Amino acid sequence: MKFNNILYSAAALAMTASLCSCEGEKDLVIIDGNLPIKTSVLYMVGNATPNGWDIDNPTPFEATGEDPLVFTWQGNLLAGEMKLCLVTGSWDSPFIRPEINGSEIGREPIVDAAFQMNAGDPDNKWIITEAGVYSLTFDLRNWTMSSAYLGEADKPAKEPIKVDRLFVVGDATPNGWNIDTPTACEKKSDYIFEYEGKLTAGEFKAVAETGSWDAKFIRPAVEGVKLTKVGFTEPGIVYTTSPDNKWTVTDAGIYHIVFDLENCTVTATFTADSQEPGEEPGDVIETETLYLIGDATPGGWSMDNLTAMTQSDDDKYLFVWEGTLVSGDMKACIEPDSSFGCPFLRPTSNDCTIGKDGVQDSAFVYTTSPDDKWTIVDSGRYRIEFNLKEWTIKATFLD
Repeated sequence: MKFNNILYSAAALAMTASLCSCEGEKDLVIIDGNLPIKTSVLYMVGNATPNGWDIDNPTPFEATGEDPLVFTWQGNLLAGEMKLCLVTGSWDSPFIRPEINGSEIGREPIVDAAFQMNAGDPDNKWIITEAGVYSLTFDLRNWTMSSAYLGEADKPAKEPIKVDRLFVVGDATPNGWNIDTPTACEKKSDYIFEYEGKLTAGEFKAVAETGSWDAKFIRPAVEGVKLTKVGFTEPGIVYTTSPDNKWTVTDAGIYHIVFDLENCTVTATFTADSQEPGEEPGDVIETETLYLIGDATPGGWSMDNLTAMTQSDDDKYLFVWEGTLVSGDMKACIEPDSSFGCPFLRPTSNDCTIGKDGVQDSAFVYTTSPDDKWTIVDSGRYRIEFNLKEWTIKATFLD
């Protein structure tokens, strides 16, 4: 009997110890899934978002009062792509993305869809299928997102802008802030004007008349719009005297810009760097030879029969040639290249003419593409001068 009591006591003690052990471990939590994403800021970037692909100025979300890890945003989205980031200024940081590339955000509501976060590839992005007003919610605690389509975007009433001609002016353009001779755009239709040529880092706007700063200007609809290699950060334009909004070019190069004056928008395509690798804007072109080539020149398009220019004894960056040019095209190169793959001195746009009144635009670029050329409209004897320090061309009709 005494032995049995001892056994019962031992069993009770063991059970008590077991219960105490379990009770002591009640705070141990096993987490199944992702840890919450701890951040106080959240941004979205993409051509569907208000600030486009500008990683230095992405569109911010707001944290909700109920939970600091739940972020919301409401506003206009364009048809296009988007993803989210936690920091600005870097494409190397992790991005919040859909689990499946091309996941659509549109009229159908999305509730608590899972997302992922990673740097590099795969570079999954959401696709906004239809422009409009949206409400977006990202729950960084539970790694889910929701969206709601609220309706069509508010479109301000805009009348088409009717002008007969259009110019770009500004320190980003070939002719700078010279309002008397701004750089001409090409008229494609009643409402479409295009500029294709060199833009340097700086500012510009567009104008329909020359000679007056009091005229109306075509300018960005909002302040702070940038032009980068991926295009304008905001496409809207207005035709006003004020406020004095201007586009800011951040990446120098050759651009193809399209002004749609009927729909009051502007788009841009970056086509090439404006200098060869190693050439910075404003650098001189070092060479002891320079040649003209083209069907307007005496040697035609033959790389074996280039028309040589003469280097000035007083200025090694000045090259001069006098002779007969016929109606046709021409450009210049510093050495023969039978493959035609070398960079050429060429006009800033493909509609630049040379005639009895001289050259339409004195600026030139030194590029492999686009293949722009000067067009000789009046046959005769000319004096052609290239200044490789100032990056200018001068054409004088002699007879």
